[in-house]
Amino acid sequence: MTRLYQLLPELLANFVLPWLCYRWAQPQWGETAGLIASSLPPIAWSVVELLRFRRIDALSLLVLGGIALSLLAIFLGGSPRVLLMRESLLSGLIGLAFLLSLLLPKPLLFYLARATVARESAEGEWRFDVRWQEAAFRRGIRQLTLLWGGGLCAETLLRALLIWQLPVERFLIVSPFVSYGIMGLLLAGTWLGRRRLRASSPLSVS
Repeated sequence: MTRLYQLLPELLANFVLPWLCYRWAQPQWGETAGLIASSLPPIAWSVVELLRFRRIDALSLLVLGGIALSLLAIFLGGSPRVLLMRESLLSGLIGLAFLLSLLLPKPLLFYLARATVARESAEGEWRFDVRWQEAAFRRGIRQLTLLWGGGLCAETLLRALLIWQLPVERFLIVSPFVSYGIMGLLLAGTWLGRRRLRASSPLSVS
């Protein structure tokens, strides 16, 4: 129950307020203005979270990138459906970066995961580098990279399809369920992958 109360502000900022802002602004100033208004609560939530934790890491940079793209889309204008693509574009670019990093000696997820375990433990980075010498561990990291790259690209394609098939107001209601649903599947897959990685060696990666 406590966890639910902690999630309520995030759900309010990303689900309810965007739709309410759109419904308030759209009849008065048009569809584009309504979409601009709907983007303000998620942007404000992201800024508050960054100021609250006062940490600039890979995840924070992704959030800042989303804010930057949203602001750019707002100032450049464009059709309402083009504005709706702002978040999908960021997800697609990140997913493509994950997939392309599989061509490198160490994929992008290696650096993100190592930074995470380094914050959790004083020896986390060293343990992570030691485990990278294991073939099973390298394979697991690459599989998780493929999972996130493919998942984020799939989210982009699905959201793009919905943007061009649904009315704008209905898309604003449906899209958070799509994004959170895919993110939930990716996090569940990551959790299972980390369990397998931990079980494959006496050294802990989390």
